[in-house]
Amino acid sequence: MNVVPSAEHPGPTPGWTVAVVACAAQFMVVLDTTIVNVALPSMREDLGLGAEGQQWVVNAYLLTFAGFLMLGGRAADLFGRRRMFTAGLVLFTAASLLGGLATGGGLLIAARTLQGLGAAFLAPAPLALINATYRDVQARTKAIAAWGATATAAGSCGILLGGVLTDALGWRWVLFVNVPIGAVLVAVALRALPASGGRARGRALDVPGAVLVTAALAGAAYGLSELETRPLSSLPTGGVLAVAVVLLAAFVTVEARSAQPLMPLRILRSRALVLGNAAALVIGAVTTSVMFFVTLYLQRVLGYEPLQAGLAMLPLTLAIAVASLLVRRVVQAMGPRLPLALGWLLTAGGLLWQSRFAPDGSFGVDILGPGILLGLGLGTVVLPMTAAATSGVAAEDAGLASALMNTARQMGGGLGLAVLSAVAGTATGTAALTHGYAKALLVATVLSLVAGALALFMPRRAAAAAPAAVPGDEPGQRPAPVAAEPAE
Repeated sequence: MNVVPSAEHPGPTPGWTVAVVACAAQFMVVLDTTIVNVALPSMREDLGLGAEGQQWVVNAYLLTFAGFLMLGGRAADLFGRRRMFTAGLVLFTAASLLGGLATGGGLLIAARTLQGLGAAFLAPAPLALINATYRDVQARTKAIAAWGATATAAGSCGILLGGVLTDALGWRWVLFVNVPIGAVLVAVALRALPASGGRARGRALDVPGAVLVTAALAGAAYGLSELETRPLSSLPTGGVLAVAVVLLAAFVTVEARSAQPLMPLRILRSRALVLGNAAALVIGAVTTSVMFFVTLYLQRVLGYEPLQAGLAMLPLTLAIAVASLLVRRVVQAMGPRLPLALGWLLTAGGLLWQSRFAPDGSFGVDILGPGILLGLGLGTVVLPMTAAATSGVAAEDAGLASALMNTARQMGGGLGLAVLSAVAGTATGTAALTHGYAKALLVATVLSLVAGALALFMPRRAAAAAPAAVPGDEPGQRPAPVAAEPAE
């Protein structure tokens, strides 16, 4: 029998239903950052999406997720974790159904936007629920380790599962697959998750801050994506980018004046945190863009079927998982600085190698070799990035630091994809497509080298061995050890 304590009465040692629900929700949210990539060519053909439309199928999810993620974490604290978890799950599931039924590109992108909003309110709750439920240190450590492993599995499975579903049932099932999972999770969550009333008295949600930062991100992504086809002086590029800058300035002003800001500006005084979040931005840009461009190259240039493309990407994702496990002791012994710099060097090497693929390329030379090197680099970066981005902050800001890191990574994915899509261009034909994808990966190589150089300015021992706090911990509580969330 699974015993779940209430927030007020801890009761006996709980069973594993809470951990299973948390891991399943985490799997679904991370899965949707990658599962659509293999289906993009099929979506393009069926719905008449252009190159820009393909990009926004990915970006609509990432940018909305990033912009509202910290608001979702605050809402869970204020109004109750189970309540916000369930509400986010219902919205995410309904949006998945809407996207699967889409008859045009605009409706599909709107559904992906709603998915991102649901994920932003859903994603912060699982770790907080684990932290609140499992008071025994060993039980909590096991639950958190399972949560981290689930994220790794989701990142690895997204491309493969997308290929399987697209090949067997059609692209719509990369979205429909969330519906039965979401329905079961809602039913189980309402019965099994511990209820809490939240702490809303005397506190408020910074909705204006969340809206401003999301609008700024979307405007920046749109303006940057238009640079390939329109000059900077045109309204769709320069004008939109100028509006994005104004919105970002307004966000900073709101945060500076708000009594309950979404992102207290004091947290940016930590050099390790700032550099760690810079790394998170770049890792988001690199991982999202590699998944996007390489899967398109495999299908549109080499003629792979969706399932073949998913299988071809497995070495990359498995290498990320292996390196993430191997680097843990190195970070504990040396701190985050040198492992982070080494990881970025390996990443740059993998990207440079991959950027040399050709219209008549082969799997072994153009995909397997560079994919393994790139995966080892990205996997080496994840843990030191997490240690740096969540260290050197006050106890009451630990949960915020964790949320900020995840926001930065999602933000980097959206903005990076916009920039690199503009670099790749909108040409057709295998030679032109390959040249465009190669240029985008070369720019990603430069970004990785810049991130590696910035890592050298990291404090020597930025609390590397200290565990990150679980979002939802009360100020002054001892934080639980947290497994690093892997790159998708």
